[in-house]
Amino acid sequence: MNAVALRPAVPADSEFCFQLHKAAMGDYVEAIWGWDDEAQRAYHERGFEPERWQVITVDGADAGTLVVDFREAEVYLGRIELHPDHQGRGIGARLIRSLIDTAARRGQHLVLDVLAINTRAHAFYQRHGFREVSRHGESNRKIRMRFITGGPASEEHPTV
Repeated sequence: MNAVALRPAVPADSEFCFQLHKAAMGDYVEAIWGWDDEAQRAYHERGFEPERWQVITVDGADAGTLVVDFREAEVYLGRIELHPDHQGRGIGARLIRSLIDTAARRGQHLVLDVLAINTRAHAFYQRHGFREVSRHGESNRKIRMRFITGGPASEEHPTV
């Protein structure tokens, strides 16, 4: 079992986070909008707020990013990205279970959006007890999902 931890992002993490996004999500962005490196970098720079972001580490090495918004009525998972070298190893599942626990302690739903084209992520969230509640965005490209209490992931909630 790998040691998975979170650390606060700092401004110097911006390039890592951009390159990670390109590695983890670039194919999906390319398929929908086309990947324009300059436009994607500008989009990243507008959205990168180190005080809101966390870097996922695996055995001490930076491996991904996590952005969670604690809203008045819900816990919103804004971003969870793992470098492809770290995908499929149970790391995302551990983080999701921890977020499910956090939302439950707060008495709130855990909610996220996933690109409809990202069928692998959609299936992952379904396996962990999330259900589609709506579609939105241009041509309904995004699927809003909510963790449903009593789903597969609610039986066991180990933390990271």
